[in-house]
Amino acid sequence: MRMQLRGATVGYERWAGRSGGVPLVLLHAFPLDRRMWDACASQLQPLGEVVAVDFPGLGESEAPADTPSVDGAADDVAAVLDALGLPRAVVCGLSLGGYVALAFAERHRARLLGLALADTRATADTEAQRAARDAAITRVAREGAAGYLAEVVPRLVAPASTTARELALALAGLQRPMGIVGALAALRDRPDRSALLPTLAVPTTVIVGALDAVSPPDEVGRMAAAIPGATFVEIPGAGHLAAMEAPGPFAAALTSLLARRGRS
Repeated sequence: MRMQLRGATVGYERWAGRSGGVPLVLLHAFPLDRRMWDACASQLQPLGEVVAVDFPGLGESEAPADTPSVDGAADDVAAVLDALGLPRAVVCGLSLGGYVALAFAERHRARLLGLALADTRATADTEAQRAARDAAITRVAREGAAGYLAEVVPRLVAPASTTARELALALAGLQRPMGIVGALAALRDRPDRSALLPTLAVPTTVIVGALDAVSPPDEVGRMAAAIPGATFVEIPGAGHLAAMEAPGPFAAALTSLLARRGRS
């Protein structure tokens, strides 16, 4: 599905769920789009309405006139919720989606019913990481995305996650090269939101694949420890794309979060 927001097309998916359930927003990883959530969403739909949104320049979302940013993507999420008549929601983001979820928590705090941060971090890129993003931007702009994606995407899943690896490669291959360039710039330029963590006052679950080599469990665990009352879930056998590699356990963690939100 697509809608026009703030002069650009935004791609989204909406799964109608149980009336009276807590709305849930799912924000995808780089270099994928909202379709990475299909298996999880089908399990979560009976609990309430589920919405997944494409990052600017990826999936069916158009790139903005200026450089995409995680803050701009968070504002897009708020605008999608407005258009769908959903004043508040639980927001779950994985990797790039986690950065957008933290931006949403900071910029649209009153709209946040709960938060799930998966395989992500609150810190900004180091200088070395920023340099690597710049090199990747130059490579994709010059050569196209195929070679870069063939190297990067397999690192995002655990060695045994063959089905998830093939799906992730297929989804990544559908993305426009300039969308990948824009997302890399957004990743490079995101701010450090570590100071936000102790101020979060909604039910929060932090999820990580036990074999995540991009956002290792010990680092993600420290982020969870900085959030008051956060629940930390480590999914055995999964890598960085835990929602695709283990949709059942991932959906179970979100089900528990939604239950906590319903009781609060």
